[in-house]
Amino acid sequence: MIALASDCLLVQTDDGESIPYSADMLSVEVTSDSVEMFGEEFVQHAANAVFHYFKHELGLQSVSMGEFAGALEKVLRGFAVSPGPAAVTRTEPRVLESDLCRLAQESGEGRELVFFPRLRAELREQLQQTPNVLRFRGLRGCVKQLVGTRRWSSRCQALQGQIVAYLRECLSAEVGAGDLALLVE
Repeated sequence: MIALASDCLLVQTDDGESIPYSADMLSVEVTSDSVEMFGEEFVQHAANAVFHYFKHELGLQSVSMGEFAGALEKVLRGFAVSPGPAAVTRTEPRVLESDLCRLAQESGEGRELVFFPRLRAELREQLQQTPNVLRFRGLRGCVKQLVGTRRWSSRCQALQGQIVAYLRECLSAEVGAGDLALLVE
């Protein structure tokens, strides 16, 4: 038997065939009335998040196409703004962005010792503007910069997990169970 690559997940089709996919290989097409609500890039990031959830959070090696599609639909419905009966206009979600590479660069030689407190300060600063979505971009480049390497390693993977976990913990400590989405890419 051939071993499954560490970044792959077996997706089972309706006819029982299992096909290995990595997050980069996923292609998603939204076919509903809400297509105009989401851009192509947004849907791809949502699919990558669902992939990560099944692969890393739940530790699954395989998932059915129906389970994956159901989870992706649930994520997209969570971002959908459904107007009430009296509402006529749509409100765009307020998205604030932060560049993790910039924060890593500002950390200088202090690396993680300076980076994590700076990251929490950035999160607090963004929360003061009451966003609906907080987007932290540049995670991979940030991690490689903090580790001081050009190539991805197991140390990079561990630090990436620490940064995401730290952001989740800080967010829950700052706002609790609010109506706020966190996107780390």
